[in-house]
This record gives sequence, C-alpha cells and structure tokens, in this order.
Amino acid sequence: MYNAPVTKPIGPFYAWMERLDRWGYITVGFSLLAVSMGIFGHGWFVFARSANEHSFLLSSITLVNNLLLVVILLELFRTIVRFLETDILRVEPYLAVGIIACVRRMLTASAELGDLRDVKGEFFENYLKDVGLNTVIIIILIVGVFILRVRPVRSDQHDFDPLDLGKNT
Repeated sequence: MYNAPVTKPIGPFYAWMERLDRWGYITVGFSLLAVSMGIFGHGWFVFARSANEHSFLLSSITLVNNLLLVVILLELFRTIVRFLETDILRVEPYLAVGIIACVRRMLTASAELGDLRDVKGEFFENYLKDVGLNTVIIIILIVGVFILRVRPVRSDQHDFDPLDLGKNT
C-alpha cells in the first residue's frame, strides 16, 4: 500500500486499525449485497402482485426503478470488492453510479408526471427543470468517464513524494 515507515510503537496499533478497516469494508459490502437481494425480490413480488390490480405501465416503471437501485447497490458492492483486492479506489464506478442514479431519477419523475391532462403548469415546469438538470449532470459524468478512459491515472500515482524523484533512479 504505502511505503512510508511505521514507527515501532504504533506498528501493532496500525496493523490492528488496518484489519478493522478491512472488516468495515467487508461488512458494508455484504450489507449492500443483502439489501440488493432484498430489494430485487421485493420489487418482483410487488410487481407480480400489482400488475393485475393497477396499470401495467406504472407497475413496470416501479419495477425498473427498483432494478436500477439494485444495479447501483451492486456497482457499489463491486467497487468495494475491487478495492479489497487491489487497495486502489477507482473513480469510474462512482461516475457510473451517478449516471444510473440520474437516469433513475428521470424515470421516477416521468412516472410521477403520469397523465399530462391532469398536470398543473408549475408542476410541469419543475419536472422540466429536474429532467434538464439530470441531463446536464449525466453529460458531465459521461465527459468525466471519457476523460478517465482517455487518460487513466492510477490512484497510487499520487502517493509519492515529489522530492524523492531522483533518489530511486
């Protein structure tokens, strides 16, 4: 991880803190996985039950909304697993989560809009502002992903002392 020397008195304490940190990530990862599985099962259960009683379109939008939440949680779980494997925290998965979250919000906003005949002008204006803002955020996040893919920078490249450049050559 880091090549910085650890003093003798703090060495065991630091190792203990590292183990606790790892277990913290592991428990959060399993929690995200468990919640994802619960939302997935509950989403399908509610869809199967309400598809007959309510509008199929509304039930489908609710299911897709729940499934996108599951995708977000699973992407966060995968990011934690990768971090535990490599000790490198990547930014790109968080950008993907942001994009999915914005798409999910836009979908939810459109479901809330419902029938256009019953919508008041102020509500529709707020809807357009919300969708417009989410669209701008999606474009910014996509540009961020593009920049990361064109010029990837590993997070551990920033963990060196710039004054130490000539000593290791």
